[in-house]
Amino acid sequence: MRKDKRTMSKEQREKVKEKRAIKKTFTLLFVIFSLLFTKSPLFSQTADRLETLLQQEQVSYKDAALLVLEAAGHLDPAKQTSADDAFSFAAGRGWLPKGVSANNAARLNGLSLLVMQAFDINGGALFSLFKNPHYAYRAMTYRGIIQGRSDPQMPVSGDLLLYTVNRAMDQTTDSK
Repeated sequence: MRKDKRTMSKEQREKVKEKRAIKKTFTLLFVIFSLLFTKSPLFSQTADRLETLLQQEQVSYKDAALLVLEAAGHLDPAKQTSADDAFSFAAGRGWLPKGVSANNAARLNGLSLLVMQAFDINGGALFSLFKNPHYAYRAMTYRGIIQGRSDPQMPVSGDLLLYTVNRAMDQTTDSK
């Protein structure tokens, strides 16, 4: 159970900050090691770009589209495609929620739709019929790509984006 910040002692607040710092460090190490020990299109991306993504509390749809499409092999990382072009590519194929713009903060259900479509992940009967963010989120949760407590409307941080793409890549390579 999470206590309100006003009722937490200074020592408890310090422990919470320490746990968050440990979590971020662990996530960064996990991403680095997974990139080093897997054959991945993400490996060709610059460390600066990945570091910038990891520091973002909220990722835009255009940044998410660029990373996901490069990881799924739809874009050539050597061509240095812009994030706006990646967004246009995904939006043109209906891989993003209706009505979003390139600079909107990506939501977890929108990222789920993009990942499901880009990696061609089978989502079950309802996703096959409707191809919407709601059923994409449910399918990704069922498959274990999205883990833990989450809300479909929550904003996607850089580390969550990298983690989700990595899990999707693992699932698609395991199923082949």
